[in-house]
Amino acid sequence: MRYGAKVLFEEVSTAFSPGRRYGLTGPNGAGKSTFMNLLSGELEPQKGSVVRPRKLGVLSQDQFAFDPYGVLDTVIMGNKRLWAALQERDAIYAKHDMSDEDGMKLGELEGIVGEEDGYSAESDAAILLQGLDIPEELHTRKMGELQGGQKVRILLAQALFGHPQALLLDEPTNHLDLDSIHWLQGFLNNYDGVVIVISHDRHFLNSVCTHIADIDYQTIITYTGSYDDMVMAKTQVRSQIESQNAQREKKIAQLNEFIARFAAGTRSSQVQSRRKEVERLQVTELAKSNIQRPFIKFEQKRPSGKHILEIEHLGKAYGDNRVIRDFTASIGRGEKIALLGRNGAGKTTLLNALLANSPTIPESELRKTSGYGGPLLDSGKVIWGHEASVGYFAQDHRSLIENGTTVLEWLHQWDPSAVTEEIRGILGQMLFARDEAAKSTNVLSGGEAARLLFCKLMLQKPNVLVLDEPTNHLDLESINALNIALQRYQGTVLLVTHDHDLIDEVATRIWHFETDHKLTDFKGSYEEYQSAMVPA
Repeated sequence: MRYGAKVLFEEVSTAFSPGRRYGLTGPNGAGKSTFMNLLSGELEPQKGSVVRPRKLGVLSQDQFAFDPYGVLDTVIMGNKRLWAALQERDAIYAKHDMSDEDGMKLGELEGIVGEEDGYSAESDAAILLQGLDIPEELHTRKMGELQGGQKVRILLAQALFGHPQALLLDEPTNHLDLDSIHWLQGFLNNYDGVVIVISHDRHFLNSVCTHIADIDYQTIITYTGSYDDMVMAKTQVRSQIESQNAQREKKIAQLNEFIARFAAGTRSSQVQSRRKEVERLQVTELAKSNIQRPFIKFEQKRPSGKHILEIEHLGKAYGDNRVIRDFTASIGRGEKIALLGRNGAGKTTLLNALLANSPTIPESELRKTSGYGGPLLDSGKVIWGHEASVGYFAQDHRSLIENGTTVLEWLHQWDPSAVTEEIRGILGQMLFARDEAAKSTNVLSGGEAARLLFCKLMLQKPNVLVLDEPTNHLDLESINALNIALQRYQGTVLLVTHDHDLIDEVATRIWHFETDHKLTDFKGSYEEYQSAMVPA
């Protein structure tokens, strides 16, 4: 498969076996989603063939595509042959006058409905939904009325409907909170068909996968074990080849020296045998990996005071919906706080309330990303400490990058004193090629916009970082780079993320939004928090 001059796959032959769960990995742009579309039949390969089982479950990435449909209908749509027959059958029954041809067609359609267990479709869909923790009262609702986490579960039910032999899941953890991700891990570990999953969540891949199918070098190499096992094996193989190459090159140099000294002399037979040995020892050509690792380094222009933030009796409601109730906390310099809770619990609301009074984030910026016109804080006080300088990564970060300018110009405005080469250097660290500095901000992808926001934070050098879902558009390499950068950062961090490893390895304090609008403030790591929350 190729797009213009760009080759994604060349002579790839691979197979996926029943009972195994494969993580499909590779950097952004390697062709993961393209490969998934080739497997599902949505795309046809330009060369070669794909053999797939008759029943294939595919998780739809578009949460909004089914908004006009009822929940049960959305699930039944997972069996395309059955859904098409049901629709055609209903259209014939709706006619006032049926022709003989219609009658014949009805008989054919009823046959398909019977073959596909269509007469028990609604009850089968309901059983599946209940198993996925979607209560019966939601089964008659429209998809558009439901929350993101519920929609993902229903679309998963759609993928599972009709007992598929294989499941293709592209980013199933997107828009899921941590509890839902943990539930999905358990569910997939009990599934007995083939699972092929794309995910940028390392912890999820390590928890679910028995094998990793890695897209690199324009091919797919399958490794046994988890994602971490694959990284180790891949590194070892490459190191081994590099070491063998070094030894061969040394031997070839010695042989060539002998050949050069005695080529014109009397030892021609020995020279000839050494020439043959040089040919035999040709160095194994190392294909260039398409994995690129960004370099993220957060610095501070100047450190903040010891007490960076005081929160006193903070409250926030939207109408009758009380989101935050009487929250008080004190934050010291260098603390790294992870905000946890179900989707819609109030994590972004709390960040906006804190930032509304910050010294360096204009309120217009918060309005742009939150889309909320009312007061960002209803009651209580937010007092920022001496020398506080805040850098902000919004969940809806794309709206913060105005159109009609270039990448270089947009970045330069955040530090007009910076020379062009310094800005180009930062862009290079975040994998923008030299000519991409002139790229229009109008055409940035989600991943490019996220990387540009990190460039801005590296240029600004704030002493407080407020990051709301920073990993949504990043690949595994970039998430790993962000993880290391936050661990090394000397400043203060407020972080909303559903990435288990990021919380585990960065956070020194947890704010957990409970279901009753209570906010638990725990001083310690995520692992310590989980241990403390387990009932004795």
